[in-house]
Amino acid sequence: MSGIVRRLTARSTSARLALAVGGLFLASYLLLGAGVYAAVSAIFAQDLHEVIRLDSADLVELYRESDYAGLRTEITERTAAPDDDNAVYELIDPAGNLVAGQFASLPVIARSGDGWVEFDENSPDGRVRVVARLKKLKDGSILLTGRRSHNQARFEALVRKTSLYALLAAAGLGGLIGWLTARLVAHRLESTYDITRRVGAGELTLRIPEDGSSDAFDRLAKRINAMLDRIQELLDGVRHATDHIAHDLRTPLTRLRNRLEDMRSRRAAANHGASDRFANELEEATAETDQLLATFAALLRLTRIEAQTARADDPLVELEPLVQDAAELYAPIAGERGIALDVRTGHCKLRGDADQLFQLVANLLDNALKYAGRGSRVSLDLHDDGHAVRIVVGDHGAGIPEADRERVFDRFVRLEEHRGSAGSGLGLSLVRAIAHRHGGTISLEDNAPGLRAVVRLPHAGARG
Repeated sequence: MSGIVRRLTARSTSARLALAVGGLFLASYLLLGAGVYAAVSAIFAQDLHEVIRLDSADLVELYRESDYAGLRTEITERTAAPDDDNAVYELIDPAGNLVAGQFASLPVIARSGDGWVEFDENSPDGRVRVVARLKKLKDGSILLTGRRSHNQARFEALVRKTSLYALLAAAGLGGLIGWLTARLVAHRLESTYDITRRVGAGELTLRIPEDGSSDAFDRLAKRINAMLDRIQELLDGVRHATDHIAHDLRTPLTRLRNRLEDMRSRRAAANHGASDRFANELEEATAETDQLLATFAALLRLTRIEAQTARADDPLVELEPLVQDAAELYAPIAGERGIALDVRTGHCKLRGDADQLFQLVANLLDNALKYAGRGSRVSLDLHDDGHAVRIVVGDHGAGIPEADRERVFDRFVRLEEHRGSAGSGLGLSLVRAIAHRHGGTISLEDNAPGLRAVVRLPHAGARG
């Protein structure tokens, strides 16, 4: 997967999504754990209160049957030989003195009369919470019936220990769920990103797969596909209009050129080969007509190339002899201008159209020789850098300002300092169209001094 969705950086949407999902999972676990803990604690407390209430009711009933002396005897016996080590009994006379029970003294809260009280008892195992019920008897005495909450304390300790381990597990599981969710979202976005990247590179027929789920991703895919369909329609309309205009104008221009050539021939025959002003003007008009026809031919070729896309079944092209042929074609022109042409090639193959690739190299050489300046040097380099096939053409001319290096790829764009030179302004447009048709790119760089055109094309079988 590529950059923006593969790397979960702190600022990336994928990282934030992973943290959000993991955080929500952890928060849900904490809320659920707190709810379970509260519910179980409430059940423990309810059961404890019920046991104490029944025990207290039994002692009150004994008091009614055996009076004060019988109750004191019962509490003394239970304290001396307890059936339940957690049971707590105290009998306090109306003056507040302890009559029977385990404690030498009781907190003030345990002497306050009817109701429920809780207090801490110091024991060899530490402080223990005591829950008790106070019952004021008819003679003014107070009966305390309670239970030490050892079981509840052990439960709470177990819950705290278990919760710590469970919290660590939940944090890890939450992080894993968040990461998997982010990866799932990233995978779907990566498919959309890859399609849009390839469409931007010229594969205008590609569309984002739709799964029919009508979720946010599916709706986004439908919207992008509808936009791409509309763009395709507009581009097809422009291409068809350009194609028709070029065809419609090329026919009368061809007839005009033929008439000019016929007039020039007849004028030359009438003057028996002598040159005159009219014949020279006919010659110039014929040359300009030829330039217009060449421009329309280049425009038609450009339109057809832009309508094509890279295909897996394109024939395999060996670039080295193709580049050498282009260099040999332009070697005489370089020699006439005193320009040294340095050619370095390597064994490179890719799938595509050999004629178009030849024209790509030829256009770059033509451009470099045109602006290199007499007595300078032009380099042509073909090699495989391990990632792509690179065709690099460099010169030591005036170069192109950095602000204009993207603009010169547009149709008919010519910089002010180059307007007087021959050409239609479609050469670099053709080069870019051919590079995109083969799944590649072209960039213009500073050659210090001069300009370096770098074409990067995918290896054979590397497209897709």
